[in-house]
Amino acid sequence: MPAVTEELSTYLDIFGSRAERRRAEPDWLVERRNRGMQQFAEQGFPTTKHEEYRYTNLAPIAKTPFRIADGGTVTLDDLAPFLYNGIKGDRLVFVNGQFSRPLSNVADLKASVTTTGLLLADNPAVIAPHLARYSTERNNPLAALNSALFSDGAVVRIPEHTAWDAPVHLVFVSTADAPDTVTHPRVLVIAGRDSEASVIETHCGIGDTPYWTNAVTEIVAADNARLDHYRLQQETLSAFHTSLVEIHQGRDANVTTHSVSFGGALVRNDVEVVLEDENSECTMNGLYAINGRQHVDNRTCVDHTMPHCTSHQLYKGVLDGYARGVFGGKIIVRPDAQKTDAFQSNKNLLLSENADVNTKPQLEIDANDVKCSHGATIGQIDDEAAFYLRSRGLGESEARSLLTYAFAADLLERMKFAPVCDRFESLLMAKLVQQRASKP
Repeated sequence: MPAVTEELSTYLDIFGSRAERRRAEPDWLVERRNRGMQQFAEQGFPTTKHEEYRYTNLAPIAKTPFRIADGGTVTLDDLAPFLYNGIKGDRLVFVNGQFSRPLSNVADLKASVTTTGLLLADNPAVIAPHLARYSTERNNPLAALNSALFSDGAVVRIPEHTAWDAPVHLVFVSTADAPDTVTHPRVLVIAGRDSEASVIETHCGIGDTPYWTNAVTEIVAADNARLDHYRLQQETLSAFHTSLVEIHQGRDANVTTHSVSFGGALVRNDVEVVLEDENSECTMNGLYAINGRQHVDNRTCVDHTMPHCTSHQLYKGVLDGYARGVFGGKIIVRPDAQKTDAFQSNKNLLLSENADVNTKPQLEIDANDVKCSHGATIGQIDDEAAFYLRSRGLGESEARSLLTYAFAADLLERMKFAPVCDRFESLLMAKLVQQRASKP
C-alpha cells in the first residue's frame, strides 16, 4: 500500500470510526467493506494521468476533506420538484443517505421494495450474492469507497414471473445544510426470471453549498427479465457527482437504461454492462445538457461474453457557455461472442464557441463473425435550418432553441412512461431557456 496521503487519510479515519457499526453487520458484508477500503487506499483518487480520466480532473473532490452528511430536514414541498405527476408506484426517499419513511410512499415496506438496513436484518441471504460484489470487482476506486462507507440504500426485488405496471421511484436528496459533506447512495435491483419492471432513480440537491454524491447502482437481470432503468442527475450547480451503474444480464434478458444529466459542477457517470449469456440485449441512452462551467463525463463499457447478444448505445450532449463534455465508450467482444450485434454513437451540439467536447469511442473485438460499429459527431446549429425557421416568423433565439430541442427529443421519445418523458422534457426546456437567458 502506498504512503497515506492527506486526501486518503480523511476516508481512512471515517472508515476507522465506523468499526463498531461494522461489528453488527454480517461477515460477508464486512469483508466486502474491508476490500473496498483497501482498494481505495491502494488506488486513491484517479488523476488525469489515468487514461480513463484524461479529460476529467477530480482534484476539486480529492483535495476537499469531505465529511459524511448527517441529518437534514426535507419536506414534501421541497421534494415536489423532483417527483412525477401521474405515477402511483412505490417511492423510497433518502435524505443525506438515510431512509426517510415520512417522505416515502410505501405504506408497509414489502419484501419487493425495502432498504438495505431492514433487509440485512430480516433476510440477508437475498442480497448476499449481489450487494457490493460486482462493483467491488471493478477497478473503480470511487465505487470501492462507496462499498466501504455506504450507510443505507434501496433494494428492489422483482419476483420471478411478475410484471409491475407502475415503476418504483428512488429519490436521493442532499440538503447541503453544511458545506463539504458527502453521501454514498446505494441501489441494488434484482430482477427475477421472466419478470418485468421499471425503476426510476433520482439524485437531486437542495441548497447552494458544495457537496459530493458518490453513488453506486447494481442491477442483476435474470434469464428473460425485462427492466427499464431511468436515472436523472439533477444536483445543484455547486455539487460534485460521481456514479457507477453496474449491470449483469442473463440469458434472453433485456435491460434499457436512460441516463440524463442536467446538474452538477463536476460530474462523472460510469455504466458497465456484462452480457453473461446468449440472446441478451442492452440499450443505453444518455442525454446531458449543460452550460456555464459545468463538466460532465460519461463513460460506458459493454462486455459481450457470449454469442447472439445485442447492445445499442446513443448518447447526446448539448453544451453552452464554457461547459465541457467528455464521452468514452467501449465495446468488448470476447472470443466466444460470435454473432454479436453492437452499435455505439455519441453526438454533441455546441451552442457557443467556448464549449468543448472530448469523445473517444472504442471497439475491442476478438471474434470474427460480428457486426459492430461506432461513431461520434461534434457540431453547431445548422445556419441554413435556423434561417429557414426565422423566415417562417421565429426569432433567432426561438429558432435555435427549437433546433436544439429537436436534436435531443428523439432520446426522450424512447422513454416508456409518459410522466417520466414529460418531466424530462420540461427539465430540458427549462435548461434551454436558462442557456438562452445567459446569452448577452
